Amino acid sequence: MSTSHRQHLRAGYSRRAFLEGAVAAGAFGLIAPSLLARGAAAATMKDGEVLTGSHWGAFKAKVEDGKWVAVTPWEGDPHPSHQLPGIMDSVYSPTRIRYPMVRKAFLKDGPKADPATRGTDDFVRVTWDQALDLVVKELKRVEETYGPAGTFAGSYGWKSPGKLHNCQNLMRRMMNLKGGFVNSSGDYSTGASQIVMPHVMGTLEVYEQQTVWPVVVDNTELLVFWGADPMTTNQIGWVVPDHGAYPGLKAFKESGKKVICIDPVRTDTCDYFGAEWVAPKPQTDVAVMLGVAHTLYAEKLYDEAFLNDYTVGFDKFLPYLTGQTDGTPKTAEWAAGISGLDANLIKDLARRFAKNRTMLASGWSLQRQHLGEQRHWMLVVLASMLGQIGLPGGGFGLSYHYASGGSPGANGPVLPGITDGGKAVEGAAWLTESGAATIPLARVVDMLENPGKDFDFNGTRAKYPEVKMTYWVGGNPFAHHQDRNRMVKAWQKFETVVVQDFQWTATARFADIVLPATTSYERNDIEQVGDYSLRAILAMKKVIDPVFEARNDFDIFADIAKRLGKADAFTEGKAEMDWIREFYDAALKQAQAKNIEMPDFDTFWNEKGIVEFDVTAGNSFVRYADFRADPLLEPLGTPSGKIEIYSKNIEKMGYDDCPAHPTWMEPVERLGGPTTKYPLHVVTSHPKDRLHSQLCGTKIRDLYTVAGREPCLINTQDAAKRGIKDGDVVRVFNDRGQILAGAVVTDGIMPGAVRVREGGWYDPADPGKPGALDAFGDANCLTVDMGTSKLAQGNCGHTAVADVEKFTGDLPKVKVFDTPTNA
Repeated sequence: MSTSHRQHLRAGYSRRAFLEGAVAAGAFGLIAPSLLARGAAAATMKDGEVLTGSHWGAFKAKVEDGKWVAVTPWEGDPHPSHQLPGIMDSVYSPTRIRYPMVRKAFLKDGPKADPATRGTDDFVRVTWDQALDLVVKELKRVEETYGPAGTFAGSYGWKSPGKLHNCQNLMRRMMNLKGGFVNSSGDYSTGASQIVMPHVMGTLEVYEQQTVWPVVVDNTELLVFWGADPMTTNQIGWVVPDHGAYPGLKAFKESGKKVICIDPVRTDTCDYFGAEWVAPKPQTDVAVMLGVAHTLYAEKLYDEAFLNDYTVGFDKFLPYLTGQTDGTPKTAEWAAGISGLDANLIKDLARRFAKNRTMLASGWSLQRQHLGEQRHWMLVVLASMLGQIGLPGGGFGLSYHYASGGSPGANGPVLPGITDGGKAVEGAAWLTESGAATIPLARVVDMLENPGKDFDFNGTRAKYPEVKMTYWVGGNPFAHHQDRNRMVKAWQKFETVVVQDFQWTATARFADIVLPATTSYERNDIEQVGDYSLRAILAMKKVIDPVFEARNDFDIFADIAKRLGKADAFTEGKAEMDWIREFYDAALKQAQAKNIEMPDFDTFWNEKGIVEFDVTAGNSFVRYADFRADPLLEPLGTPSGKIEIYSKNIEKMGYDDCPAHPTWMEPVERLGGPTTKYPLHVVTSHPKDRLHSQLCGTKIRDLYTVAGREPCLINTQDAAKRGIKDGDVVRVFNDRGQILAGAVVTDGIMPGAVRVREGGWYDPADPGKPGALDAFGDANCLTVDMGTSKLAQGNCGHTAVADVEKFTGDLPKVKVFDTPTNA
């Protein structure tokens, strides 16, 4: 792959890469360990309370007799997550991977074993030495046979937080020392927007700090959540979340100012605010925005001066908006015919947006759809026409729903972390170029099906490599990837699959070699608190000793590197606490240069456990205020230095599915679409009670399952037509797959839509067979697996239509949460 292609792919790296460099003890103690230490390592940790952290927040773990028995939120957390008990249960759950395991057929026949028997839970326990010898044998065989592009190690997922035990960086560090691998770019969260936004705004935008909540509370008059549910999704963070958005949400509610939620579901956020609920047909948001924009233009409610001074290309967009170029004016009436909204409501939205200081806060679901690049681009055009970008409380924001975007930033240092050992990217020291080839992340199945085929991506063209092995850590692609049955079949193209994890996810069950890793709570690490605020540095102390034969990711990869003759290069002669001390001391050096007080490492680790930093100027941050004040001295990173409503760069690419300005195009399928076969749209929202698929294998599941399965929200009218009652087990199906779910009959979802949250563990009644009925409710059995467009090649996890019927056959048992045979 050419250097120029890798440079373009680097645009897919997210700010996450930068971030690499009842709530009471009594209630939380109700979930007791569900498997004890028989066969586990002897406990040597002291009893008492240990402060540590997680994707759900910082907390104190209570230990008695070497066992973790209760969890209490850190007192500095303003809004602890109710999911914390699931963290404790994840250590002791029956889904815990206890020992190194190898698929029986693979142990006998190696890479010639029948791949169709993957997923049948037929594993054999082996020793660590046997497992690692087998891993190294396969790494060497594949490289010698197929070259450095024979192994896919572009592993993706919400790995555990921590600057040292970053399993994905550690794996790529080992792979770089080995000689080569196929890497990936981008992520499943923001695949479309993180590519199109640099063309429009000159930055990733999706992982950027927002105008902070104190400014929003004081200045915003109309707050619009468009496809966003921040009351649910701000529970989590890529690092340890500070939950700083919740005080802002609470203060805005108390202000009594207007909130509108535009969503097919009446979300928790909508209910929290008592907000106005506007429910267009899913995937029609661009049409609605165009209808609003046409009203702004027709009624002269738009800010012409802002468009002239701060944007380029409105003159080329306007003929499309008014219908001069295609004969179809994008009026409110036109938008109503597509979206199902009343034309008068669309016009009223335009007038209210223009009359008030309006913040358009969008979620990422809008761009996880076919043609997803258009949604956030059109939102920017709408905000530009309103002319409030850069004003306190106005404009748009794409991260108010994620990791507490808008939480005021602290004046503190940035922790570095373990690197993957790749070549440093010029001008971005926290990024590296790694791998013999790179693909857009969500195109992994395309790669398996089409080795040697050309693919387009962000103005470049490359060929899919021929991959024969994968090593997956810190993720669960059998949850986050689309069109599960297509994936099951494509997965058989791998000769060897290695999975390193701590739970028997569906991905682990479809592996050949399974390595048991420790959880974050069985090792030491260090992390920052607050993705955007960076308000503290936390000692992530080990709570208990590893259970059974689990090992730290660092140690596993160090042993593999040793077998490859690269031990010293991998470890650099440093053990766990040496690395942690080094990361802290680097932050301490930054703090000293800024005259910020921080204790020395020993005091921090042995006494304090956390160092907090003051929020100063961060309380008044307004996104794009500097650009608005002086666009010449503070230009954007676009070619023009301004907001690009029309992108000449995209125009040059000539893509038929991503024109040079935001455009309404029919998605491959949608509710009420001209070629759609099925009558219901499947909404695949982020879960309320887990992080994607994390914690699905714990007792937290008892809080939300219906009839032991993933819930399926269905409108009262749609349920009545099908004879479905609350609590029934239903089959949700289309041509791609079929799942069972538990019906929740409600008026809190629009007619014509059902909701099955993403992240449910895939549990085929007939494992390994494409098309098998999924017993638990993996929404991605139903979704479309195709690129959002040739520009970004993001995923389409919110593009799915299906039908629902009451299930009347023999109910298959849910087995995915049981320990596999012999495991």
